Amino acid sequence: MDKIMNKLKKEIQEFKYKNYENLELFRIKFLGKKKGILTLLFKELKKYPINKRKFYGKIINTLKKNVQNKIQRYTSKKSLKDENMIFDPTIPGKSIEIGSMHPISILKNRMIEIFRKIGFFYVEGPEIEDDWHNFTALNIPINHPSRDMQDTFFLYKNPDILLRTHTSSVQIRYMKKNSPPFRVLSIGKVFRNETISSRSHFMFHQAEGFYIDKKVSFSDLKQTIQYLINSLFGKAKIRFRPSYFPFTEPSAEVDIYFGNNTGWVEIMGCGMIDPKVLKNVNIDSEIYSGFAFGIGIERLSLLIYKVHDIRIYFDNDIRFLRQFKSDF
Repeated sequence: MDKIMNKLKKEIQEFKYKNYENLELFRIKFLGKKKGILTLLFKELKKYPINKRKFYGKIINTLKKNVQNKIQRYTSKKSLKDENMIFDPTIPGKSIEIGSMHPISILKNRMIEIFRKIGFFYVEGPEIEDDWHNFTALNIPINHPSRDMQDTFFLYKNPDILLRTHTSSVQIRYMKKNSPPFRVLSIGKVFRNETISSRSHFMFHQAEGFYIDKKVSFSDLKQTIQYLINSLFGKAKIRFRPSYFPFTEPSAEVDIYFGNNTGWVEIMGCGMIDPKVLKNVNIDSEIYSGFAFGIGIERLSLLIYKVHDIRIYFDNDIRFLRQFKSDF
C-alpha cells in the first residue's frame, strides 16, 4: 500500500498541464466518481483495520487535495489568460473539405420551389412498385402494346414486382388515398432497361405533376407548362405536338426552341388524365378532370447547364460538382 501511495504522489507532482483536455483526463483518472483511483482507494479502506484506515485515509485525503489544487490552479483566470496568449490567430486553420450540391439535387429543389408558388405540394413514393400501380391502374393492361415502350426491370413474378418505370405510380397512390381538388408534384428515380450512352441511362430522375379539380382544361395545362419553362429558361418559345400516352387523353409532347443553331428540342410529355385512370382510383370523371405531365430531370439539366454527356452525373467527380451553386 505504501508503494502505491508513493507512486501516486509522484505522478500527481509530475503532472504537466498542456490543455484543458489533458487536465480533464487527469481529473477523471484520480477523482472520477466510478473509476477514479482515489475514489477506489477510499472504498478499499473498508477492508483495513481501524488504525490503518485512519493512517491511509489521511494520506489519500492529502493526495486528493493535491489533485484538486492542481485542477484549481490551471482553471484560474491567470491560466486562461496564459493559454489565450499561446494561441496565434495569424496561423492558418485546418481546411475542411466539404461536398457540393449535385446539379440534379439543385434542379429538384428549384422545381419544388417553382411549383410551390402556384399551390403544388411535394410528395414521394416507393421506387419498388407492383404491376397495378405502375401499369394497370394507369390504363396499361397486361397485353397493351404501350408496355413495350418501357423495358422494365422485374424483380420477380406472381405477383409482378418491379423497379418503377415512371413516377406516375405516385399519382395513383396519392389519388387512392385523397379526394380532389389537389395539385401535386413528385420527383424521384425511375428505372428502364436502356443502353447507357451520352444521352440515356438505365436510371434517371423524373418529375411528375398532376392537378385535379372541377373544370380543369387543356388550357390550364398549357399555362402551367409555360410557367415552368419560363421559370427555368426565361421567356421561351414552346410548342405542343399531338402524341400518345395510355394514361392521358389527349396527350402531347412539349418542345422548346433554342434558336437557329439548335432548333426545337423535345423536353417532356403531358396530357389530360384519362377518365379510365380516374375511375381506377374512384374519382368521378363526370365531376372532376385533371392534367398530368412528366419530365426527365437529367434532360433538363443537360440543357440548363449545357452538359453534353448524361453519364457524368453519375460519376460523382468532385471537380465537376464544384462548378454548381445552389440558389436556395
